[in-house]
Amino acid sequence: MNVLFILNDPPYGTERSFNALRLALEMAKEDSKPDISVFLMADAVVCAKNGQKTPDGYYNLGRMIKGAARNGRVVLCGTCMDARGLTDAELVPGPERGTMADLSRMTMDADKVLVF
Repeated sequence: MNVLFILNDPPYGTERSFNALRLALEMAKEDSKPDISVFLMADAVVCAKNGQKTPDGYYNLGRMIKGAARNGRVVLCGTCMDARGLTDAELVPGPERGTMADLSRMTMDADKVLVF
């Protein structure tokens, strides 16, 4: 099964991106080993920013993005990155810059699409 997660919310201030990544990482542990893809757009692209400093005991979306990239594909909307002044060099290791054409293909290839 091919599952695509589309995230729109910022890394902090809401828990939607956190919960989406929690689910994606949990699904990666399943015996059926689904193919998991994550597409970050709008404010969610900031989830992949390297160097996030969170209080002890608080979740860190940068670490979660690295985990998602180890278990599948993580793509960021390049237009959304540019609008926020986020460069490729500022990303945690693993994610890649993408386009709406990439999102279109990923959506068409997916058996399930979950939008957060």
